[in-house]
Amino acid sequence: MFNVTTKSMQWGEETLTLETGKVARQADGSVIATLGETSVMANVTYAREQKPGQDFFPLTVHYQEKYYAAGKIPGGFFKREARPTEKETLTARLIDRPIRPLFVPGFKNEVLVMCTVLSHDLENDPDIVAMIAASAALTISGVPFMGPIAGCRVGFVDGEYVLNPAVSDMTQLRNNPEQRLDLVVAGTKDAVMMVESEAYELSEAEMLGAVKFGHEQIQPVIDLIIALAEDSAKEPFDFTPPDYADLYAKVKRLGETQMRAAFALRDKQERTNAIAAARAAVKAGLTEEEAADPNLGSAFKKLESSILRGDIINGGARIDGRDRTTVRPIVSEVGILPRTHGSALFTRGETQGLVVTTLGTGDDEQMIDALEGTYRSNFLLHYNFPPYSVGEVGRVGSPGRREIGHGKLAWRALQAVLPAATDFPYTIRLVSEITESNGSSSMATVCGSSLSMMDAGVPLKAPVAGVAMGLILEDDGRWAVLTDILGDEDHLGDMDFKVAGTENGITSLQMDIKVAGITPEIMEQALAQAKDGRMHILGEMSKALSQGRTEFSAHAPRIETMTIPTDKIREVIGSGGKVIREIVEVSGAKVDINDDGVIKIASANADSIKKAYDMIYSIVAEPEEGKVYKGTVVKIVDFGAFVNFFGKRDGLVHVSQIENRRLNHPSDVLKEGQEVWVKLLGFDDRGKVRLAMKMVDQETGEEIAREKEESAE
Repeated sequence: MFNVTTKSMQWGEETLTLETGKVARQADGSVIATLGETSVMANVTYAREQKPGQDFFPLTVHYQEKYYAAGKIPGGFFKREARPTEKETLTARLIDRPIRPLFVPGFKNEVLVMCTVLSHDLENDPDIVAMIAASAALTISGVPFMGPIAGCRVGFVDGEYVLNPAVSDMTQLRNNPEQRLDLVVAGTKDAVMMVESEAYELSEAEMLGAVKFGHEQIQPVIDLIIALAEDSAKEPFDFTPPDYADLYAKVKRLGETQMRAAFALRDKQERTNAIAAARAAVKAGLTEEEAADPNLGSAFKKLESSILRGDIINGGARIDGRDRTTVRPIVSEVGILPRTHGSALFTRGETQGLVVTTLGTGDDEQMIDALEGTYRSNFLLHYNFPPYSVGEVGRVGSPGRREIGHGKLAWRALQAVLPAATDFPYTIRLVSEITESNGSSSMATVCGSSLSMMDAGVPLKAPVAGVAMGLILEDDGRWAVLTDILGDEDHLGDMDFKVAGTENGITSLQMDIKVAGITPEIMEQALAQAKDGRMHILGEMSKALSQGRTEFSAHAPRIETMTIPTDKIREVIGSGGKVIREIVEVSGAKVDINDDGVIKIASANADSIKKAYDMIYSIVAEPEEGKVYKGTVVKIVDFGAFVNFFGKRDGLVHVSQIENRRLNHPSDVLKEGQEVWVKLLGFDDRGKVRLAMKMVDQETGEEIAREKEESAE
């Protein structure tokens, strides 16, 4: 009934297995990849015909994590997997980016790749397994795919690269001081296709070494996919790339002069309008059949690409007049919004980001329900890209894949310089509003976020800046790396290579390419130029602010932390939360306590914080023998007075310890509700507290010298 093909190999410390032929047999390609006990099923289907008028490649990649894979039931009110989580969206992008450039040029039939996590051992991250499964499914499906690719994760511990570190080592990277890198590398047999990372200030040489290490480690996986395909691949789809040479020749003849004039304009909006006018003029000169040709868009792009790329590769200036290594003019401003906790406006050429920082308490942390378990995050970064930022009209809805991806890239760039939660117990939320865009808005977000946090008083270890690098790679082998690329250079070029970091090293790296891979030489050149660009940008940013402010905004909450023994947590919370509610009501401060006994007390009022702190301290602290305390008389009896002196703890002042004279009755000098100073003498055999008043000056609270006390007696 089944025609099963299985291939296995030892990969690092685990066994990698690829299997096809048993499940989802009606899909064009179906592979279940298993690493350890993590299994992902990838299914590929594609349309046999191109939709009429289709002028782009409609590839869709979905990645979905089923909670049953880890033996869990989804949290929340609805017990069914619903909209994609951030992890699912980012992983879908992670798979899409290295495979998209490898489809045969001109292929515009619809393709769907669906990856489903079936089993998760909580050690091997399913994102890498999904990428391998997707590549294998594409390779055996018959679709015109110039793969296969493979991917792996690279860690960096004690100067050594680690293949596919465990999930537990990579979750919340900044809480693991030994692990300095989380890098995903994907590539073909010959070249690297995609890089994604967060790092702890690694040098350019260390990052390049990690990429090379990752590319070496994926080679046997590519061989395994090829071996699977040799035994199970379907017949290749009969596809011939469209020939639009005649159409392109006519488009070039009609529009080259006007298009060159358009690309000579420095202003983006003027250039965009001029390019549109040139396109319209060309269309007017075409026949009705030529104007309806679905390859017309490709012909226009080829003409525009040849103009932009030809000028640069032949040593000319870029379309805005810069050379290959110059960064656009930068203006940085901070503190521009009066009521926010921190704000910055970062402008680089025609790209601008308004970034706002809000400081919150532990209640504001984001709870994340993942397959690996539920955890909390106290650093949030949200990126918004409205249509007006590029002068367009469009629908505004919930964040798309691009906004989630760009926000996460900026988050990765900044996490390495954040203060420890024990030193800065705030939840930090950044919102980047892209108000103008002409290339590299994610890196503008990194720069603006760094300035905004410093404006809010966040004690960053160092400022972070980011820059996007581009590439022009010609068929004859000539190439040029461009610093701080424009939107057109990204669209018509061959690479988008984003590098962020401090003066000391790289904190994030992301590379996407549109050709079949790049060489280590090109990557090394890109990293070198990126470092120069990053240093320049950091210098420009320092003109606005070079380190965090020492004072918070008047509107920001103040937070003080204290740590109590874990066996005292129950006493602070009280039965049904009664005690902690009383502390909040009486003090006016917000109180948050975790399972480790760390308490965060937050309020904009310093007196409220002190009051809550004192109330908690009085519950958890133990009175010290020989120390003087201020108390209140709560009950008078014939043999003395009971005084509440430490939280809710009472003690007895014997009548002989009230004054240095004989009293008929304690009520001769004391009354209930009276405040007195007492010294803790100790505890009797039954644990009862013994207090004394006569050895303490009742006006000052100072202990009376022993000689004076004996003289009075």
